[in-house]
Amino acid sequence: MTAAADTGAGAERLDLTIGRIIDAPRALVWKAWTDPEHPKQWWAPAPLATPECELDPRPGGVFRTLMRAPDGAEYPTSGIFLELVENERIVFTDALEAGYRPAQNPFFTAIVTLEKHEGGTMYTARALHKNDADREKHEQMGFHEGWGICLEQLASLVMELKGAAM
Repeated sequence: MTAAADTGAGAERLDLTIGRIIDAPRALVWKAWTDPEHPKQWWAPAPLATPECELDPRPGGVFRTLMRAPDGAEYPTSGIFLELVENERIVFTDALEAGYRPAQNPFFTAIVTLEKHEGGTMYTARALHKNDADREKHEQMGFHEGWGICLEQLASLVMELKGAAM
């Protein structure tokens, strides 16, 4: 029997969160996230690469990536965007596929927020899980290290975009 999703008080314990200040305006962070070519540069934690990325950044739009390890192992991801508020918020999930069809093995929903900050943009990514087992699995897979590397790669790309805009 599968455990039911915990949506009540205290469900935040099922979340994994990472964040940092990026020294650039929110519009550049947004661009790095929503332009289909840019996630190829930061989505997979090095030394993995992202040779394929399909984004349709609108509610219901698809989100597909393929991460490839140096040994050739591949890790596909897919889902849809649920909400996009320009320069402020991106919500996506692997619980649904194109056409809002339920996914076979839903794992998490992510909420990315971009908040104005003195130093540029406060970037926060939160992965919401349906139960303790999925949260623990994601943490053991290296959530903090992997998403931390990706966040550093994203920040580096944003700084390149910032330099090019000057």
